[in-house]
Amino acid sequence: MKTLSIVLTDGPYISEYAEVACKLAEEALKRYHVNIFLYLDAVHIPKKGQTPSFFSNAGEHFTGLTEKGAVIRACARCAAARGYTAKEDSVNGSNCGDYIPGIKISSLYELSEMLSKSDRVISLSR
Repeated sequence: MKTLSIVLTDGPYISEYAEVACKLAEEALKRYHVNIFLYLDAVHIPKKGQTPSFFSNAGEHFTGLTEKGAVIRACARCAAARGYTAKEDSVNGSNCGDYIPGIKISSLYELSEMLSKSDRVISLSR
């Protein structure tokens, strides 16, 4: 099976890239293995409890993608710089208590591995 990797850098309410990435991933999962890597301010996307007034909840778009087989990771350095910490143990497939289930904080080494094994890469950033 071919692999598609999507790299996001924008925060959840700066652009529509989070929603675009989720729609792309949803369709791609029908034929491909999908990786999503959250880098820079995109590490805010999976934060639980967001209640935006005039936008759709970016984190909710990601809910269920991991259950369908997508691998979603957030950059450890970016997450730590923004107050998210990885824990040793996982709860609901996540190693960060602030994140929605299934999304893990990992290193840039995992991004490198994702990219090297990808047939296609889409980078959504400004």
